[in-house]
Amino acid sequence: QVQLTESGGGSVQAGGSLRLSCAASSRTVSNNAMGWFRQAPGKDREFVAGVNWRGGDARYSDSVKGRFTISRDNAKNTVYLQMTSLEPEDTAVYYCAVGRSSGAVGRSTVQRWGQGTQVTVSS
Repeated sequence: QVQLTESGGGSVQAGGSLRLSCAASSRTVSNNAMGWFRQAPGKDREFVAGVNWRGGDARYSDSVKGRFTISRDNAKNTVYLQMTSLEPEDTAVYYCAVGRSSGAVGRSTVQRWGQGTQVTVSS
């Protein structure tokens, strides 16, 4: 089964930027939508951003729209999340996910999760 490995998390001050990467162990993910989710302590895991198999039709949660950008490079089996203007409310473990379909990924349609990477934003 495909393995997803996230990297790029860390600690940053409010207003800063981070770029998360998620590398897949198999090229099969190039046929699937991929996305990013996050889970803060005591809260449910929530959708952050998703993109279709071609890297188009990017979708974002209202809380990150205009600050985060999702992209993918199928030649590298990698999806990225560029995060700017970070806020303390963005503090969470961020998870990469592969969807079951090619078009979109949602909380209930995830086929595979990554192990997560911690993002901490201080005020």
